[in-house]
Amino acid sequence: MDRPEGVPAMLDAILKAAGSGAVAEAPALLGGVWINEGCTAERIGPYARTVVSRARTASPSEVRTAVQYAHQNARAVGRLAPATRAGILEGASRLAAGRRAEFANLIALELGKPVRDGLGELDRVADTFAVCAAEARRIGGDMLPVAGWERGVGNTAVTYRAPAGVALAITPFNAPANLLAHKLGASFAAGNTTIVKAPPQAPAVTAAVVALLLAAGAPVEAVQLLHGGGEVGAALCAAPEISVVSFTGSAVTGAAVARAAGAKRLVLELGGNAATIVCEDADLGAAARVCARTGYSNSGQSCISVQRVYVHSSRFDEFVAAFTAEAAALRVGDPLDPATDVGTMVDERAAERVVAWAAAAVAGGAVITLGGTRDGATVAPTVVAGPREDADVVTREVFGALVSVLPYDSFDAVLAACNTSRYGLQAGLFTRDIGRILTAWRELEVGGLIVNGSSNFRLDHVPFGGVKDSGFGRESPRHMVDEYTVVKTLLLRGLSVWGDQ
Repeated sequence: MDRPEGVPAMLDAILKAAGSGAVAEAPALLGGVWINEGCTAERIGPYARTVVSRARTASPSEVRTAVQYAHQNARAVGRLAPATRAGILEGASRLAAGRRAEFANLIALELGKPVRDGLGELDRVADTFAVCAAEARRIGGDMLPVAGWERGVGNTAVTYRAPAGVALAITPFNAPANLLAHKLGASFAAGNTTIVKAPPQAPAVTAAVVALLLAAGAPVEAVQLLHGGGEVGAALCAAPEISVVSFTGSAVTGAAVARAAGAKRLVLELGGNAATIVCEDADLGAAARVCARTGYSNSGQSCISVQRVYVHSSRFDEFVAAFTAEAAALRVGDPLDPATDVGTMVDERAAERVVAWAAAAVAGGAVITLGGTRDGATVAPTVVAGPREDADVVTREVFGALVSVLPYDSFDAVLAACNTSRYGLQAGLFTRDIGRILTAWRELEVGGLIVNGSSNFRLDHVPFGGVKDSGFGRESPRHMVDEYTVVKTLLLRGLSVWGDQ
């Protein structure tokens, strides 16, 4: 297989440009060639308010070229032994760990995410690639018990998991490195070639992750990278050569992806409106501290970020005071400062929406105990106490630096309140009562429940995904490999390992 020219140099160029204050060029990777020339789109950093990266956008004809190249080379990639794929992914894990500081710097510039959070994201990238390597080594099949039934006597049947062929990975801006590592790593582990559609807000981070996998030894036939808007994603989804589409993003866009893709295998990880329940027996100080730390990390721009905290009425005022104090202690500022806890949101439009929703909640009778203001794209950590149940901050996905705190009287009632959301990704529960834990696990309409933690906690090797409008499929490497492969059966007539009588 081919190796693209200048792979390590491309990774160096992207990361070092950000470190030197230059504009990071985010090339396309099309048909084995890095391309910078042509139409471009600039990304303005939400904190710096200057151009920080420039992406080479795809034309309709290039979308078609990418799909055809992937289709033509899918079998060659699929012939790589699982051990070979695993070795490359382990190399990618080591590279991610070795260059975590440079990646975190680039993420801070493109997205305003504090470097502290960016370093954590790169630790997860390293873990994700390592887990994908382990899953590549586990790919196998089954010996089927055909001789257990009369018509199967005298025959043998076996299966193995074969690569699906061409995968499409459409990634979001909020965790651009790790969420791409999940999709690209699992797809390569499964033996597929992958077309990556980058988020317009994080083109350079995406290009750097693709370059990292290639620098680790992946053949160029294994991945392509295209930049552009929704029209590029829609054209890729509609291409008949695409076998699997993995998308992370909003529910509205996810529905559009499904319509464009048609009868294809889909893994959709969509929006959330995560609830965390604080029972009367909880360690209130610990709950307030955890909810503050995980409610405003990445300015709340996570599908499992703490959005609704339901606190038993007997301890509501006490929790609001403790939570407000914890949130007020967070340091807001320059995302490149290692001491910063809260940076910016993705852009000023998103920040203005969060502030407007907070003001609307106050008009409906809520109280803002902290924040409710913005400076450009930076939203001060905002606490909204006692909003109406029909307020936007309660019913819609905030995806910003705002947490609502609401009282409840009975456990059954709070479970019902949590389930009113059209989303169902993950929930948190603070209690020492095992009966409540099991009841919540059974009754809450979510894909995962975090006990004695907030909704915003994830281990990358554990199944992750939702129900209702939060999508379907599970995004852990093991489950994603299943989505990225197909079961192929071999039936040997007249040949039996079981005996013929």
